[in-house]
Amino acid sequence: MKNSALYYSVGPLLYCPANRSDIVSSIVQEKFGRNYSLALCLEDTINDRFVAQAEETLIHSLQQIYTSSQSLSFFIPKIFVRVRCHTQIKNLLSRLGEPAKILSGFILPKFDPANADAYIRTALEINQNPDRNYYIMPIMESPVIIDLKKRADVLYEIKEKLAPIEKFILNIRVGGNDLCHAFGFRRRQNESIHEILPIAGIFSDIITVFGRDYVISGPVWEYYSGQGWEEGLRRELAADRLMGFIGKTVIHPRQIPAVRQAYAVTAEDLNDAKAILNWDENSASLVSGNSLKHRMNECKTHANWAEKIIYLSEIYGVD
Repeated sequence: MKNSALYYSVGPLLYCPANRSDIVSSIVQEKFGRNYSLALCLEDTINDRFVAQAEETLIHSLQQIYTSSQSLSFFIPKIFVRVRCHTQIKNLLSRLGEPAKILSGFILPKFDPANADAYIRTALEINQNPDRNYYIMPIMESPVIIDLKKRADVLYEIKEKLAPIEKFILNIRVGGNDLCHAFGFRRRQNESIHEILPIAGIFSDIITVFGRDYVISGPVWEYYSGQGWEEGLRRELAADRLMGFIGKTVIHPRQIPAVRQAYAVTAEDLNDAKAILNWDENSASLVSGNSLKHRMNECKTHANWAEKIIYLSEIYGVD
């Protein structure tokens, strides 16, 4: 389990096509608030014929944000670029120059054994400066993880390959829509992706393989308007959290508050976490009822949970 609040800090990750030129004014004017991260996408949201144009827009946007930050005070979220291939990473950094300072890292779509080595080699190359980290967020959404006969081997192979850059892996992410696409699935606003059992099975295996060593973020929720969209989002977030996901990909600013609220900790959880982590080492018993006498606290079996609650409280607050 990650032992720093940094890995829990991505929170709601707002996806935006990299060719949206209005993203600069939205950030400078804090239209999205101050409690989110941003993904500028060069992959699925961009027509193949317009990638070069989108790259130019992205570079110009980041340069404008950086220049504005030299004279204005505004919240700059963690900013990530979702690339199409490993070669884009170094190319973009070299073209950005000084404004690369506001970039937190890169999102790697359809990450699998076939492209892992090139991405990992690139991650090591861009992180040679010990004073400046670029974080990586690989997405588990490649068709190769669907095959049940091979899935465990593929996931463990990916995990082994990621080991040399583990400290640079801010989150493991899952591509709910890409996985649903393989089956021709699409959920309605009153349905959770966790009810789609073939997809839920893939998620479960990803969390089983990576969940003890990485923070894993939840899949995108497509709805942001219309009857029942917010209730559906909150319902899926509750299932996300129970499954072990932390944070979520969002596609509209309206979704941000629900994600923040879903991961805020309760006062009871926080008090119990503190009690567990500060257990009297001289006590003869390692188990007791909590302060409200609602449930049992056990020092040995709840310690990992308690540490995670402390990190979540630092990032999401106490509800």
